[in-house]
Amino acid sequence: MTAEAALGWTRGDTIRTIIALAVAAALLGTASWLAAIGGEGVGGQNAAFILLVGAGLGILFERGRYCFFCIFRDFFENRNSRGLYAVLVSIAVGTLGYAVIFSMRIPNPTGNQIPEDAHIAPVSVALVVAGLAFGVGMVISGGCIAGHLYRLPQGHLRSIPALIGVVLGFGAGFLSWDVIYSAFILGAPVPWLPSGNGYTVSVVLQLAVLAGLGIWLLKWNPRVQARPARTIDGTEIRRSLFFTRWPALVTGAAVGLIAVLAYYKDQPLGVTSQISSLTRTQMTDHGLLPSFMPGLDERLAGCVAVVVHTITTNGWLILGIFSASLVMALLGRRVKAERTTVLNSSTALLGGVLLGWGSMIGLGCTIGVLLSGTQAMALSGWVFGIAVFAAAGVSFKLGLHRRTNPTAYN
Repeated sequence: MTAEAALGWTRGDTIRTIIALAVAAALLGTASWLAAIGGEGVGGQNAAFILLVGAGLGILFERGRYCFFCIFRDFFENRNSRGLYAVLVSIAVGTLGYAVIFSMRIPNPTGNQIPEDAHIAPVSVALVVAGLAFGVGMVISGGCIAGHLYRLPQGHLRSIPALIGVVLGFGAGFLSWDVIYSAFILGAPVPWLPSGNGYTVSVVLQLAVLAGLGIWLLKWNPRVQARPARTIDGTEIRRSLFFTRWPALVTGAAVGLIAVLAYYKDQPLGVTSQISSLTRTQMTDHGLLPSFMPGLDERLAGCVAVVVHTITTNGWLILGIFSASLVMALLGRRVKAERTTVLNSSTALLGGVLLGWGSMIGLGCTIGVLLSGTQAMALSGWVFGIAVFAAAGVSFKLGLHRRTNPTAYN
């Protein structure tokens, strides 16, 4: 819908608004309940806070279209770099915030101490292969894992087989972990920029790289269309909040700020921990995996792989993303069931397997490794991101997104 189109109010809007308000009330009620149970069982202040963090992300992802599949497709297919600025800004804001948190927790970063909870991973061939697999899987399935979580409430039904594929991919990743870990990851370096340069130089260097990328991308930044004069009234506010896509810079800055708050209060952002952990738990309980996995149970869990029998804060994050995205999609009239076929469902499943396997071997996804890793000034975040970007670029150029889901592009 264009910004100039008349909005009006229909009976459908009334029904959608009632449902959206009910979902929002349930979300806030759940957060209050989690806070009230005071840390017993699945609850506690952290769980309530992270549920609301997830809700904030769901709103930003949905309204700012902070989706790596969409952002990369716009760039490679439409020569539009606008969405990439949201990613760069979110990394820049996160870099500043992480540096402040690191400086409080590790005053002198030039020793051998690396913040183990910050998704700073070893850099090896395995990480590159994981990023390549993830990038291809993202294009084939129609989204990254976070993208599927926020687009499913919009009616993106291919996300269902894709997320099933993610679980299967994690299973394949666990089964192949020992061989890959022994061959490539064990003993690989864990480069963390501040460990050799201190915080100030590292922050300046990373911001300079981000600024350089921003300048380079200007050649593909589309011309801003002039908007007609308008009165700021209730209709205009409603249009801006729920219908017009939010600006990339605003979206990126808000995502970066939320990432910093999440790390300060609980842990870095990531959307794979609960999914992968439940997968591992089921496989372990059925005797398919040993109870101890080298690397994963020592220092590399990152965004994946602990055995759990409950909802972790990461699970509440996912619920928040899903619920808030549904609310915004309802209020913006964007809930529309996607047509599914045997072909686009099976390819979504295959793409999901690649997403899951890549996330398992890479110890996270585009949120947990690319976003959180780069914000932490870890080389692993950049390496994974470049691999995903390159694989997605080749896949888009080959038209894999169209070949695997022709009904969406005809």
